[in-house]
Formats: sequence, structure tokens, C-alpha cells
Amino acid sequence: MKIRENKKWFVLCYMAGFFVGILYANLVSGDYIAGTGILDNYFLEQYVQTEIDTAEFLWYVAYLRLLPAMLLFALGCTKLRKGAALAYIAWTGFSCGMILVTAVMKMGVKGIILCLICLTPQIICYIAGYIMLLWFLFAYPSVRWNMSKTTCFALFMLTGILLECYVNPVIVKMFLRTL
Repeated sequence: MKIRENKKWFVLCYMAGFFVGILYANLVSGDYIAGTGILDNYFLEQYVQTEIDTAEFLWYVAYLRLLPAMLLFALGCTKLRKGAALAYIAWTGFSCGMILVTAVMKMGVKGIILCLICLTPQIICYIAGYIMLLWFLFAYPSVRWNMSKTTCFALFMLTGILLECYVNPVIVKMFLRTL
């Protein structure tokens, strides 16, 4: 019963953040989104033509993906661990709501498909790793962190980073060439 209640908190925080992100994108920053060039044809054509330096991109992605994990680990050593987990889930929902609204405003249904392709295949690894970490932060002290969880988390994150750097750009470019 306790697990079911904890899952409800995760879903509730994510959906609340998602809803606020949608409202924010539509009501507050709608004009700003319409004026940005991030999903314009010119930007997408430039992305297709650009060669990515994968070694440098690897360090950039590793920094972006591991910094939140390290911050969550650090907050996990304090009494703020449960709040940090819920805040991270709400922020993730907010970001997803903003990105999807932006994609729909700029590209329509193709924007949603582009967002899904941009998350493929690394999102599976990131979700698995972060669920492990967030579940630990939320359920502590009844759940303990150990070496096997550390190894699994590191493998999930490393695999996700490698997929994002080496596989994802190829998939995104293939999709953008079909537009």
C-alpha cells in the first residue's frame, strides 16, 4: 500500500509540473516562443548540415546529465531529500510541458514527433537511472543505497550519455531530412 501511495506522489508532481508548464508556455511566454528560432526551418536545416564533434559533445552531455544527479545525491544527504525528489519530478514535468507546447506552436504534430525522436533511445536509460535515484530519495530510510544500485545507476547514465552522443544525432538527422 505504501508503494502505491508513493507512486501517486510521483505522478501527481509530474502532472502538476506538466500542467503548469503548458499554462506558462501558452499564457506567459507565448509571444516569446513565437519569436524564437529554435524550431524554425533554418535552424533545423543548419542542424542537418552541421558535423558534430562527438568527443566534445560527449563531455558537454555528460556535464548536463550528471550535474542534476550529483545535486540530487548531495541533497539526498540532507533532510531535504524527499522535497528535492518531488521538486525534480515537478521540474521535469514543467520542462516537458514547455517543450511540447513550443514544438506544437512551431511545428504542429511534426513537433511532437521531433520531440519524441530527440529523446530516442537514451530516455529509457535516463528514466531507469533516475527512477532508482528518486525512489531512494523518496523512500529513505526504508530503502538503502548500496554498491549494486550505484553500479546500475552509473551504467544507466553512461549508456544514456553514449546513446545520446553517438546514436541520437544520427536518428534526428535522418528524421529531419525527411521533413
